[in-house]
Amino acid sequence: MQSTITMSALTQQYLELEEKYGAHNYHPLPVVLNRGEGVFVWDVDGKRYYDFLSGYSAVNQGHCHPKIVKAFIEQAQQLTLTSRAFHSDQLGTYTKYITNYFGYDKVLPMNTGVEAVETAIKLCRKWAYEVKGIEEGKAAIIVCEGNFHGRTTSVISFSSDPSARKNFGPYMPGFTAIPYNDAAALAKALENKNVAGFLVEPIQGEAGVLVPDDGYLAKAKSLCEAANVLFIGDEIQTGLARTGKMLACDHENVRPDILILGKALSGGMMPVSAVLCDDEIMMTIKPGEHGSTYGGNPLACKVAITALEVLKDEKMAAHAETMGELLRSELRALNSKHIALVRGKGLLNAIVIDHTDKEAAWDLCLQLKENGLLAKPTHGDKIRFAPPLVITKEQVLECVEIIHKSLAVLD
Repeated sequence: MQSTITMSALTQQYLELEEKYGAHNYHPLPVVLNRGEGVFVWDVDGKRYYDFLSGYSAVNQGHCHPKIVKAFIEQAQQLTLTSRAFHSDQLGTYTKYITNYFGYDKVLPMNTGVEAVETAIKLCRKWAYEVKGIEEGKAAIIVCEGNFHGRTTSVISFSSDPSARKNFGPYMPGFTAIPYNDAAALAKALENKNVAGFLVEPIQGEAGVLVPDDGYLAKAKSLCEAANVLFIGDEIQTGLARTGKMLACDHENVRPDILILGKALSGGMMPVSAVLCDDEIMMTIKPGEHGSTYGGNPLACKVAITALEVLKDEKMAAHAETMGELLRSELRALNSKHIALVRGKGLLNAIVIDHTDKEAAWDLCLQLKENGLLAKPTHGDKIRFAPPLVITKEQVLECVEIIHKSLAVLD
């Protein structure tokens, strides 16, 4: 069976506009969306879909959550930006709220996730020279193979994805890559006395939702503490209730020395990110040494507080854990010859497609679209299933049936 793609003239019109005037740095599914609510999105022709990507987990609270939208509108009508040349009434309120929420001394607000990663790298290096006493210019940061922390020139310098690196050099030095989920490799790398930090995703999302062995994060944190090295947790995709805990590190009671947040920190309303750590690290950066025009703007502060309130008030972490267990068990119960593996934690999940055709995962996603569910392949044969955390049991079961029906395209 082969997927038959339907496309209206209106959809084609929008796709042609993007093709002609937009950069070709993405390869999206051929669907043009114009509305969202909860777990659903609608295209320009009015067809409804389940959203099983959630803006790469930026929409954990559901599309256009009414409480977050209300806060956004109220603040947008009052004050949106001052720049950090001046104070705003929202920034102090936000810094107190988020530091208490996660239990850190200080927060440095930024916009996009990769900006927060860059900020964490700078903080780690500054701490290395001014607190740990590493010789200037020698600080090293350990990273994991298969990582995805963004696409700036610094970050791609330690990516193991050829498409992220090829023809974008020269690359930033100072990073050592080791295998993911390998505590022995980390212990060996930590023998270098110039190591300042270990940057890790608690679950590797873009790599295909690779969940490490139980105890890996706790062991890594212990090794870092023994070596006086900062454990830097990139919770941009895994955090904010997505995996069944507020942070994925919480599953092993690990407290990162530097915590990186983004995506759902705004409930999908706008770019908002944050870096949290204690005074010993944060206070190494002085005025003028780092910043952002939009970082900590009043609109972002108001929206982020509300987005965090929604996560707790609606008990989204516990709900994600329950719905995730249901989704994985139902997918495994399909016993499909086309699904080699189902893995994940909470509502961050993936299936690995078992098929000789390298386009099989893409073809399946096209068929899922036809049947009313949107998902996207990653790294060829893997498909992430990560719906908004407001999804209900009945909706999970309906989505599994859509997946079951769509798998026939691979027969």
